[in-house]
Amino acid sequence: MTYGQIAAMLGDGYTPRTVGYAMHAADAENVPWQRVINSQGKCSTGRLTIPINLQQEMLEQEGVVFDEKGKCDLKKYLYERTRPVALKPRAEKAKRP
Repeated sequence: MTYGQIAAMLGDGYTPRTVGYAMHAADAENVPWQRVINSQGKCSTGRLTIPINLQQEMLEQEGVVFDEKGKCDLKKYLYERTRPVALKPRAEKAKRP
């Protein structure tokens, strides 16, 4: 999945950057953070993990192939949901008089 896909699923007010901040703060043992990449098919965690290519290494262990520029083929690896995700409805905003 990409940060943008998750932001779109969450709805208005969420951006790929917001998702990135949340993923950075997530419990690494219980959240598959390595499976979220940027819209170019690259890992965006290079300066945030040790070793710096940890995310790519983890994905490669799962069978994802990256090219020499560190990109994977999103046409092959991008998550496509096959059924709608049930989200809680948001409270409606108060209408102005």
